Amino acid sequence: MSRLLRCTVAVIGGLSLVGCSSLPKPSAPPQPAFDLRGYFDGRVQAWGQFQDYRGKVVRRFTVDMTGTWQGQTGVLDEHFVYDDGQTERRVWTLTDQGNGRFVGRAADVVGDAHGHTQGSAFYWRYTLRLPYKQRTIDVQFDDVMFRQDQRHVINRATVRKFGIPVGQVTLFFQKPMPADQARGDTP
Repeated sequence: MSRLLRCTVAVIGGLSLVGCSSLPKPSAPPQPAFDLRGYFDGRVQAWGQFQDYRGKVVRRFTVDMTGTWQGQTGVLDEHFVYDDGQTERRVWTLTDQGNGRFVGRAADVVGDAHGHTQGSAFYWRYTLRLPYKQRTIDVQFDDVMFRQDQRHVINRATVRKFGIPVGQVTLFFQKPMPADQARGDTP
């Protein structure tokens, strides 16, 4: 195959992937409304996985996090444990800008993260700097968190490099059961 033909096939293939990446934004029902500050206040546990662009599960992990708020500013301290034993910590500083809009920063996030609530969903976008083969790469995360009930949130994130999807993260959050429910004191 000539070099020109190979380049043409590569460009057309790349454009078709970019076309697929502009899928409609998932919508969520209006209830239960996602109160980001209320949900990420206190202890939350999570577990999830990263799948590559072919859908192959590449890595699994758990997260133990604690959120605290003072005024309009919150800190979300996340501790990751991966299936290979590696650990990682990310500390987010979140600012509530009102009207369901939030800005966030973390040491491995490039610039600001931006998000907003809409009904029972929270939409969150940011660029994460990841270690990769003795250097770093920047990838874009486009997260959608769906509030299921008082204790559970499902997160789906599309990961892109140069606008092309390279993977997906699926994450399940759970707040601890209140002590009175755990004892069976309430219905």
